[in-house]
Amino acid sequence: MSKSLRHLMPLILIAGLSACASAPPPREGAVIDPRTPLDQYRAQVVPQADEVRLAIHAQGISGPQADALASLVQAWRTNDGGPIRLQSPVGAADSASAYRMGESVRAFLISQGVPYSDIQVAGYDAAGQASAPMVVGYERYVAQVPRCGQAWDNLTSTSANAASANFGCSVNANFAAQLANPGDLARPRDMDPSDAARRAEVLTRYRIGEPTATKADEQAKGALSQAVQ
Repeated sequence: MSKSLRHLMPLILIAGLSACASAPPPREGAVIDPRTPLDQYRAQVVPQADEVRLAIHAQGISGPQADALASLVQAWRTNDGGPIRLQSPVGAADSASAYRMGESVRAFLISQGVPYSDIQVAGYDAAGQASAPMVVGYERYVAQVPRCGQAWDNLTSTSANAASANFGCSVNANFAAQLANPGDLARPRDMDPSDAARRAEVLTRYRIGEPTATKADEQAKGALSQAVQ
């Protein structure tokens, strides 16, 4: 071996080791640099109208319509909905009946505990249709559940140290499916009013040096049985 070749051998070996240490190309479907694996399937919420359509009655709402409105109000309260919109047909055959129906609906909503300021009255073009209904509803949020397992990559290929394309999907899908009110992901709920009476009692006890915690419930205490079954 020539003298120059002996000097080049270390450089050749270093170049070969560098080539072996280089990262292989990423496998198809792999996520290369997620913030966290669960961020691949973040739960999404979208607005959706929740409404009922009521036939116009000159004498006001009927019994079944009252039940439908009561269910709507209950869902509105549970979902922490925004304003309830009352849309009355404009240009229908009997505008007087539509007006009386609208007043009847508004009075019923107020009787169910809906604040007057949360009821918005608007009109829509009925195009002269005598059977045009009155639309009552509000906007709520629904969660979009990710669809997992549509395609799978090779889970045994770990040379790129990348997360699987489906990693974290089932966790976020279960989370989205169990949300009682998806609107909580869109905006925080309004805080309930503070308990002024309880606050005054706590401050009074604090000033005189007494414990401020509530008394323990004796019925909530218990012990595990040591008996052998």
